[in-house]
Amino acid sequence: MGPVEDRFEAYGLSHWVLLVLIVAGSVLLVVLGRGLRGDGVERWCRAFAVVVLAFNVPLLVFRLMPGEWDVTESLPLHLCDLAWMVAAWALWTRRVTPHALLYFWGLTLTPQAIITPALDSPDFPHVNFIEFWGQHLLVIWAAAFLTWGIGMRPDWRGYWVSGGVTVTWGLAMLVFNEAAGTNYGFVSSKPENPSLLDLMGGWPTYLAVELVVGMAAWALLTWPWTRPREPVTAP
Repeated sequence: MGPVEDRFEAYGLSHWVLLVLIVAGSVLLVVLGRGLRGDGVERWCRAFAVVVLAFNVPLLVFRLMPGEWDVTESLPLHLCDLAWMVAAWALWTRRVTPHALLYFWGLTLTPQAIITPALDSPDFPHVNFIEFWGQHLLVIWAAAFLTWGIGMRPDWRGYWVSGGVTVTWGLAMLVFNEAAGTNYGFVSSKPENPSLLDLMGGWPTYLAVELVVGMAAWALLTWPWTRPREPVTAP
């Protein structure tokens, strides 16, 4: 018999290391972004987009291969899967809509996944561990870099567009899950691991509570960037 692989444990050593890495990397990327000027902004943004794609696309292809295929897990239909695609889009184009999606998903939904990770996997360096944490880490780093680093800002239009896209995705996942017997997005039932959804009642109540709480949180994340500024007058 081969050696027994250590299982990932929430708030074990590897979890704490990754949490520190996410925070430290975000701070470093913000400092880097604030120091960029002119063509350097585009070069770094596009290089970052390439890194996001280079990490995620091979893993996506790997999951779709016959030996790995599982309809319940392999399709890139969780919001965290869509978030890395949006991150690459936002980094490459620096357009308002993908940045808004990245900002709201990356700073509210992705942190939930890293605080209460739904990861039943061997610990590092197993591919499942690397995929889960690398994907979430890059999304948060991209959101921090674009927002606080190079100065992109969400607005109320982005707020409503992001809300509409998210609701549309949720409804589509309800239909798909019913047809395929899956649970993408955890919209058909709660994850087995403890999560914030446990505080929101049973199905479908938790979906409505999640929507209300989520939109309120997104509004609070939008308001600081859009509130009127008092003019500064000379003494």
